[in-house]
Amino acid sequence: MRFVLNGKRTDVPAPPLKRLLDVLREDCGLAGTKEGCGEGECGACTVLLDGAPVNSCLVPLAHVRGRKVTTIEGLRSRVPEALVREGGTQCGICTPGVVMAAAALGPKPNPARVREALAGNLCRCTGYTGIVRALAGPRAAPHPRVRAAGTTIARKRKAPGDSRTRRRGHTTTARRG
Repeated sequence: MRFVLNGKRTDVPAPPLKRLLDVLREDCGLAGTKEGCGEGECGACTVLLDGAPVNSCLVPLAHVRGRKVTTIEGLRSRVPEALVREGGTQCGICTPGVVMAAAALGPKPNPARVREALAGNLCRCTGYTGIVRALAGPRAAPHPRVRAAGTTIARKRKAPGDSRTRRRGHTTTARRG
């Protein structure tokens, strides 16, 4: 079966109904694409087919004849660095699929677009805050070390009857209730 894999023409002698995921991992030696569920539910096996994200566990090799397949190994992106920086990775099973889904977003997507694009990618480790922050920018989701306005960070030097909390020269109103 002939197709373009990561920018190079490729001819893989494999059965036409073999899953693209298995062809990539077993026949092409590209282990970056992960198998999560094998049913198209988790997104761990996401690759780009002619620039669009697809679950490679659901695509038979026959469907890629003459088309362009891009895997995590062939993608040039800074998304992985951003995911690490923003705490969007842990075990790594979902990471290649998230990166590939993000590649189809284009530059500077808004948080709603990121959440929509990643709806088919399950992450059981991180939650999605770090992932969204990495893809849509730091203002897209609060950093876990930053508290929402109006919450108390620390209680120091509180005078009796004073509803304010003072910390390093800053005064905030403490929430009651």
